Amino acid sequence: MAKVMICDDAAFMRMMIKDILTKNGYEIAAEAENGAIAVEKYPEAKPDLVLMDITMPDMDGIQALKKIKEIDANANVIMCSAMGQQAMVIEAIQSGAKDFIVKPFQAERVLEAVKKVVG
Repeated sequence: MAKVMICDDAAFMRMMIKDILTKNGYEIAAEAENGAIAVEKYPEAKPDLVLMDITMPDMDGIQALKKIKEIDANANVIMCSAMGQQAMVIEAIQSGAKDFIVKPFQAERVLEAVKKVVG
């Protein structure tokens, strides 16, 4: 069973993603409300996958993605972006993100992206 870390500054978004994933047999390894916390929790949580919001206070998702990739070159990160963040999505993919999903989330799209990355 794949373990997922959810990183989003909005608690309701984390709840929504957690709900989609747990109902479909995924385990939640950790939650983080910004990139800095995600980077801090990553080594201990050892998630198979990180769902990372792009826009967050303190440290955005792209900075966090780069730092997580420094900790673990094989880290699987899927970026979550709002509409109209194409440039940031491209930068995230170039920085090693495996996929991205656009808000507002559709459960099917979240699951499709997660399955594609961690099976």
